[in-house]
Amino acid sequence: MYLTRLTLDLRSAQARRDLADAYDMHRTLVRAFVRDERDAPGRFLWRLEPGADAWASPTLLVQSCESGDWDVLQGLPGYLQRPAECKALDLEALIRPQWRYRFRLLANPTVTRAGKRRGLLGEAEQLAWLQRQGERHGFAVKAVLVSASDLLDSRRKGGAPIVLQRVCFEGLLQVVEADALRRALASGIGPAKAFGCGLLSVARC
Repeated sequence: MYLTRLTLDLRSAQARRDLADAYDMHRTLVRAFVRDERDAPGRFLWRLEPGADAWASPTLLVQSCESGDWDVLQGLPGYLQRPAECKALDLEALIRPQWRYRFRLLANPTVTRAGKRRGLLGEAEQLAWLQRQGERHGFAVKAVLVSASDLLDSRRKGGAPIVLQRVCFEGLLQVVEADALRRALASGIGPAKAFGCGLLSVARC
């Protein structure tokens, strides 16, 4: 696995466009993973990081199975403030049974009822959703808070608008089943991954 930090420059019109619409951001990031025009791009997850300096230095985290060709973005005039910062991740070494980790997850909590997926708006429902994801993906939530919640409104050209409920969870988790959690880290949690949701980040306590 590879983890990349991208710091965008708001003086770039394309950077501002991508930050305003998650669909446009995903389309730009895809360019770093297209090895051949005939092939599908490699799988990746991304998240726009919250923070006090988000307006001055908007930062993206991108996690991928293959290393990205970040020269593609560095070749866009003024798009990045600094070169892409990349490092390899060893999930076998990072995730160990019973260890505790601080975590951050920007997710799209949903339930499917009568064949339709709907977003969960109440904080109690959102926290219950996270607990269920933990049971499914090999971790127990020990402490958590909802640090942000908003609606993402993305408008594809020529298509209907897409509105998604986004929730940022931050807290403490403990590993219950290490292999399941490693798979969740690699593949993401919940829907709307193309729109910047699903990337679970952990750091050893």
